[in-house]
Amino acid sequence: MPDKGTKKKVTRVEGGETSSAARETRTFVASDESKAKAKKFRIFAILSWIVAIGLEVVAILQLKSPPIKTWLLIVLIVADLVFAVIGSLLWKKANRFDPASEKDKFRFFVQNQLGAIIAVIAFLPLVLLIFTNKDLKGKQKGLVGAVAVIAMLIAGFVGVDFNPPSIEEYAEQTAQVESLTGQNHVYWTKSGTKYHVLADCQHINTKKTDEIFEGTVAQARELKNISELCKTCAERWKKEKGLPAGTAAAIEEQLTE
Repeated sequence: MPDKGTKKKVTRVEGGETSSAARETRTFVASDESKAKAKKFRIFAILSWIVAIGLEVVAILQLKSPPIKTWLLIVLIVADLVFAVIGSLLWKKANRFDPASEKDKFRFFVQNQLGAIIAVIAFLPLVLLIFTNKDLKGKQKGLVGAVAVIAMLIAGFVGVDFNPPSIEEYAEQTAQVESLTGQNHVYWTKSGTKYHVLADCQHINTKKTDEIFEGTVAQARELKNISELCKTCAERWKKEKGLPAGTAAAIEEQLTE
């Protein structure tokens, strides 16, 4: 266990270790615990999406059963949005615990952008029917249509993963830390955007920090979606351990080959 070198409370995150064979070949294999968590999140995400699509169906039936109640349509659309967003957030969290491989580009795209795809399915048919429905007139069509379009855009935006995790990325980030420090061990905070190899790094030992977490690189990504190493830590580590100035750059170059 490394010297923590900080007066802050340090909490060890359990689990998340990869096999020795995976470390030797610089591949990432999600732990059984992580896979189990991913499975749970995906089940709840799918259930949430089913409810969202079910609400869309109810809204479509309402459109085909005049007189059309504006307030009911809006309630159904908002509820549809809520469940679509919940499903997307849970699905993206699951992907951080059990990421896809970039080698299979189709699966990688579908798995990471499924939330956006579901958003289209859960709203586009309804939007089209609203604007082509002859029983909706003037302001009523404009109001309901605007709410549906905005809901679809919000659901789609939330569903897109702009920083999708991958097996290859996890492996590279883990190898970077291990090449620098000799072990897969990092620190992070609740509101941090980078993981650190030094617990006493100035960026996590601030007045606002009341707790520092420690664990593997994968856990930093799984729990907080942190995917970048603190450069200050890397430079300090090199100086303290007497490593060559180009060590970090050499590591980066080696990982990208």
